[in-house]
Amino acid sequence: MCGICGFTGKGTIQDLDLMTEAMFHRGPDDKGVWYDLEKAVYLGHRRLSIIDIAGGVQPMWTPDNALGVVFNGEIYNHAELRDGLQKKGHIFQSDHSDTEVLLHGFREWGTDLPNQLNGMWAFAIYDRSRNILFLSRDHFGKKPLFYTLQNYTFAFASELTALTKHPSVEASVSPRSLKKYFAYGYIPAANSLYERIYKLPGGHNLIFNLNDFSVKVSKYWDFVLEPFESVPENPEEEWGEQLRDLLQKAVRRRLMADVPLGVFLSGGIDSSAITAFAARDTGDERLKTFSIGFQEASFDESEYAQRVAELFETDHHVKILSIEEARNILPEITTRLDEPMGDSSLLPTYLLNQETRKHVTVALGGDGGDELFAGYDPFRALRLAELYSRLIPRPVHQGIRMAVSLMRVSHHNMSLDFRLKRTLRGLTYPKHLWNAVWLGPLEPDEISELFREPADIEDIYSEAIEQWEACSQDNLVDKTLQFYTKLYLQDDILVKTDRASMMNSMEVRSPYLDAELVDFVRRIPHSWKYRKGQTKYILKKALEPVLPHAVIYRPKKGFGAPVSSWFEKGLLSLDFTKPVKGTGGSVVLRKFSEHQQNKADHRPFLWNYWLLINQKNRCVSY
Repeated sequence: MCGICGFTGKGTIQDLDLMTEAMFHRGPDDKGVWYDLEKAVYLGHRRLSIIDIAGGVQPMWTPDNALGVVFNGEIYNHAELRDGLQKKGHIFQSDHSDTEVLLHGFREWGTDLPNQLNGMWAFAIYDRSRNILFLSRDHFGKKPLFYTLQNYTFAFASELTALTKHPSVEASVSPRSLKKYFAYGYIPAANSLYERIYKLPGGHNLIFNLNDFSVKVSKYWDFVLEPFESVPENPEEEWGEQLRDLLQKAVRRRLMADVPLGVFLSGGIDSSAITAFAARDTGDERLKTFSIGFQEASFDESEYAQRVAELFETDHHVKILSIEEARNILPEITTRLDEPMGDSSLLPTYLLNQETRKHVTVALGGDGGDELFAGYDPFRALRLAELYSRLIPRPVHQGIRMAVSLMRVSHHNMSLDFRLKRTLRGLTYPKHLWNAVWLGPLEPDEISELFREPADIEDIYSEAIEQWEACSQDNLVDKTLQFYTKLYLQDDILVKTDRASMMNSMEVRSPYLDAELVDFVRRIPHSWKYRKGQTKYILKKALEPVLPHAVIYRPKKGFGAPVSSWFEKGLLSLDFTKPVKGTGGSVVLRKFSEHQQNKADHRPFLWNYWLLINQKNRCVSY
């Protein structure tokens, strides 16, 4: 796992050095730079050595120096691709470098290369003969890639912080992106925090032509729900067997490493299944597993993780997060977060990676399981929400909201009052906004109040609306799957995992996002993902031969941090003397006071706002 950067146009080798060094944490093992003064092309790389430690140095070139690459990620089918390319006459210099496969693969398949890959990646290939830079990002956007064209300079990097080290890159905060941040709790691609700086979305390529300074972005892959036309007589058995086989293969692919490796184990179904399959392939060596716990009981799952670890006889490690420890690591997180993202589980995820890095360099995690298999609580609410929306007139709905707002506030994890108030809040708006409003820090009316101008709902929620309309299936479950998989997974979950891991020079791999597994799961009808009131129905049935019933069917807790009680008790506070530019400080003060007095639960907004104003790097100068 690494950090990449580069530019063409204005700039010097000193600028490249600054950009590369800004990503030291992404690759502390090695640094590589290359530049061509005549063509004004500069490439930089920081390396976390995982595969072919001796032969994987970057930037890497073909023997004729016609193609060069900087690459962040892992290609899990690189051995099969290498074998096929060798049979076509390609001669490799390295022993088993997946980076070199990209170079020969590009020579063989050109811009169709990403369609051959199973892995996670962000890379830039410089084709000297065609005078182009070819950039690509993996299917779901597991690895970050920012780019900009400013002041006669095209530049790219794994992080905003690195990109803004280039003197031609202006970092002007986008008011539109800030509104989206408070609408979603993250800034969705292709937006970034700054004007004229963009994220290359997952499943997309970019070609920059050095001859005419043109940028062309194109989609090479999309997550499309295409249910099987027929259902087998025993889908639990037939599809279950296929799911077990595909997940086992996905885990096995991700055990490939030349460094120590482990598994994040929460005790939930997703991570427990990965642990079960990984334990089968570790031979006599005990698999290392890692989990995080909390002093607050409603957030703590460490007991379940311990049981699974004992079942599969892993070498298990647990770290308990306390408010004292949180206070110690929050300055580190806010300083290096790069772009604000308001998922409070960033905190325990960071600590989990910090502890895990003391023992291993690579860990497997359960990201993607909930999104692909309809594992979140809103899936349970969809049918009743649709009925309520159809039958309850708006004036009556507003009265119900007011009555429910009087419920006693609980600061426990996913408390009843929190879920009920959130559900009713979303139902105030059209169906295509339900998911975004259910999850977001603020609802549209509150965004208008915070920014002291009417909120353009169509623009602020354009990504959610686009995914709603793009879904090929006309039902609430599939449209919700589309939202979680295309937006929430890419721009929240995977961003959180990438930042928390790379701040600690850790690599995290996601078996549930294996290309072959995803291609099968997207074809399973939604009625077998959420069925008979059961989330992740087909996955749970598939894993019954693998995991105990108590693990598969225990209530889901979710992964978060007790920030609500921390704000309520004054353990986290806000500086109201320095409001975010363009926002009304009185709104923040009122919400903070209501929260502390237990009149309302504003935990998502307060955490998002706190994170924003406490970022101390140059990326956030409001």
